[in-house]
Amino acid sequence: MNSDKSIAEGIYEETVIEEGFFILKFHNETDENQLFKREVSSNFIQFHFCVKGTGSFSFNNGNYRLPINEDSSLLLYNPERDLPIEVSVNPHSWVLSVLLPIKKFHTLFSREANYISFLSDENKDRKYYKDAHISPSMAIVLNQLMNYNLHPSVKSLYFKGKAYELISLYFNRPTDADVEQCPFLVDEQNVAKIKKAKEIIISRMAEPPTLQQLSEEINLPLNKLKEGFKQIYGDSVFSFLFDYKMEVARQLLVSGSHNVNEVGLKVGYSTSSHFIAAFKKKFGTTPKKFVMGLVN
Repeated sequence: MNSDKSIAEGIYEETVIEEGFFILKFHNETDENQLFKREVSSNFIQFHFCVKGTGSFSFNNGNYRLPINEDSSLLLYNPERDLPIEVSVNPHSWVLSVLLPIKKFHTLFSREANYISFLSDENKDRKYYKDAHISPSMAIVLNQLMNYNLHPSVKSLYFKGKAYELISLYFNRPTDADVEQCPFLVDEQNVAKIKKAKEIIISRMAEPPTLQQLSEEINLPLNKLKEGFKQIYGDSVFSFLFDYKMEVARQLLVSGSHNVNEVGLKVGYSTSSHFIAAFKKKFGTTPKKFVMGLVN
């Protein structure tokens, strides 16, 4: 299951959770569509989540196409044929996929086969497709996986826990726990305002508004902005923005189209020393050493 090199370096990351259990991350902050291909055999169940932006999956040599939009997911399983991934990730879009052998998946839900329709004896050998909305609680886990800030020694354990959490939330019964966890998230208008806040800080990352300015712009009290952002994205506004800026910087450095000073200015650092310190805090190395490592 080797990845195809048709996607730009630095945009794709694959993490092995356990043997045969993978998380694939497509983090496209470039201005171009990125195409990625990967072989996947028929004994895998696939979950695809669009965390930001849009993308599309192609099957049967491009004759069949499934779009995926922000806050939506796809579940795919076909025991009769291989379903290789061919995904086009649009500019400034994030897609996260989970690949899990169906045998392992069955063991997770052996007592719940009647609840999850395609796990029943009657359906277990049939192909299955479902598109669904990403719940706020799932959005938190997805953003934690996209923007984690961890020591390498604990990354594997963290990803394993989050992968199982994500699958359990995906199959959470309709009497959803999201409402109990945070009454704020019942109000779709509030959720829309928080998402607008995220888009504002991303679009103005070089000169972001203050929290007070942001709360006024989205017409939401400051405390509700802080609370809601943390609930949906699993992080504070500026911690989220910091991780986002560092990821954009990393991809700009990978592209080779800008020097260190230019990259720092693009993501909002007026002095290169501040940018270098921020980059080292995030990635444990300086931008210059990071770039040197790309050519080795």
